[in-house]
Amino acid sequence: MSTFYQAAEKLDDLHVLEAGSVTTPKGYTAGGMHCGVKFKRKDLGWLYSEVPAEAAGVYTTNRFQGAPLVVTQDSIAREGKLQGIIVNSGKANTCTGEQGLQDAYEMRKTFTDSLDIKEHHAAVVSTGVIGELLPMEKINQGIQQIPSALQQNEPDHFEKAILTTDTFTKHVAVQMNIDGKTVTIGGAAKGSGMIHPNMATMLSFITTDASIDQQDLHAALKQVTDQTFNCISVDGDTSTNDMVLVLANGLAQNERLTKDHRGWESFLEGLRFVCESLAKQIARDGEGATKLIEVQVSGVESDKAARQIAKSVISSNLVKTAVHGEDPNWGRIVCSVGYSDAPLNPNDLTVSIGSVKVVENGLPLPYDEDKACEELQKEHVTLFVDFHEGTGKGNAWGCDLSYDYVRINASYRT
Repeated sequence: MSTFYQAAEKLDDLHVLEAGSVTTPKGYTAGGMHCGVKFKRKDLGWLYSEVPAEAAGVYTTNRFQGAPLVVTQDSIAREGKLQGIIVNSGKANTCTGEQGLQDAYEMRKTFTDSLDIKEHHAAVVSTGVIGELLPMEKINQGIQQIPSALQQNEPDHFEKAILTTDTFTKHVAVQMNIDGKTVTIGGAAKGSGMIHPNMATMLSFITTDASIDQQDLHAALKQVTDQTFNCISVDGDTSTNDMVLVLANGLAQNERLTKDHRGWESFLEGLRFVCESLAKQIARDGEGATKLIEVQVSGVESDKAARQIAKSVISSNLVKTAVHGEDPNWGRIVCSVGYSDAPLNPNDLTVSIGSVKVVENGLPLPYDEDKACEELQKEHVTLFVDFHEGTGKGNAWGCDLSYDYVRINASYRT
């Protein structure tokens, strides 16, 4: 299902790879196994670079941050580099006190000792139930098996090992030409519930073989995250363990990228495409979801204001339930635009449900309700909001809210 949102295409100098993954860039391997955190499914994944890579991360804004985030931020702060990432699913290692922090550091040390790399060159990631300690004996036994499995390179196993309530794996890769060299960016992600703008449970791992300055890599990730991952919502909940990590190992051997490099915009567009693809896949895989909803806002004073309005619409439970019920209740869209707190003039508002315009100049229009219902029956529903006032534009993505969302979350631990 995920390939629907990453179909191969050519965008100027950007080529999207139909079967691309997080290990498509040069020098990366990945894998996953079942170690016993979960009952049956894969629950331990790893990602490894042949050489230390420049690294950057963005993290949840939730004030309760999981112990793995503390350890990962400590690793990157030491030297700005990572060579490996170890991920467990099933338990989040959050609200676990000093023991949880010790366990996260122990995961890092066991992982780095097994691979014979520097301890601060590894990130630690956990996702799952909050408040339960990790089964460290099982996790350590699993980690110790990684060296023998390292050369197999099974990115699909990594993608499965990081999932919780997801219904499909999420991956993408693109290539571009920089300095006569082929530069590749790949990614994998998980996310289905507890998803809301501002780093919402969502994990994303991005790899590239580009040679790039670490500070500029961090700036690029932050900029692109604001335009993509921070513009999705499933249920309004921001998790304690969300993070996006990007590694750049330089094996493409291009001239070192900075903001002043002539290839910077190409790289930034590739990174944005990868992050947007993963963000859309997460939104479509919202717990119990049957549709991807995209909101496109234009004609406002700034891109920031446009994204603010789009996120307000996509986060509205009333909009999400109306889309699920295929009910063209445009009043819910107008309402959510109005409480976005973005500067706007209500008298300039135009709203369309797909190709069907339902509001113009802030007033309702006669429209074909059957055709509007047909637009809402699509798997990818697009809502358009335009104020015709400025050049600002922005998008946000989410999903419908179904009966299954309650069923899934009512029995999450059982």
